[in-house]
Amino acid sequence: MALSDKQRELIEEIGIYHENSGFQPAVARVMGLLLVSDKPELTFDEISETLSISKSATSNALNMLLNTGHIDYTTFSGDRKRYFRIRSSNWREMFNKKMEDLSGLNNLLKRVLEVRKRENPDYDIKLKDFIGFLDYLKQQLPELMEKWRKENE
Repeated sequence: MALSDKQRELIEEIGIYHENSGFQPAVARVMGLLLVSDKPELTFDEISETLSISKSATSNALNMLLNTGHIDYTTFSGDRKRYFRIRSSNWREMFNKKMEDLSGLNNLLKRVLEVRKRENPDYDIKLKDFIGFLDYLKQQLPELMEKWRKENE
């Protein structure tokens, strides 16, 4: 599959972004390719060949992205291949999951403050500030999402 230089550069930038979020390099590049590709769905071989990654790395990346709900696939009658695509319809679910993760982190940080016996008031102040921000974000987010929804109907 032919990609422009700009598409290749963008795949790399998206890959680096996702690597910084904890994805493995092959997983991050597959995400980038599926986002940037002119074709709405790509086969296993198209992904592997376009990114020049091994079949094993491609398989592992696709399985991870399928398991985490980032992508899905479709098939076509008479064709045994699977065609992979970004699951763009679930962005709200993924966003809510990230917020739940932050809420869990916030609860852990509150417990950290309860058990800390260190004599470092500056650190405790910064930690309390972060906890307060996460509490505020959790409180304001539903209203913000509703406001956005109404403005974009």
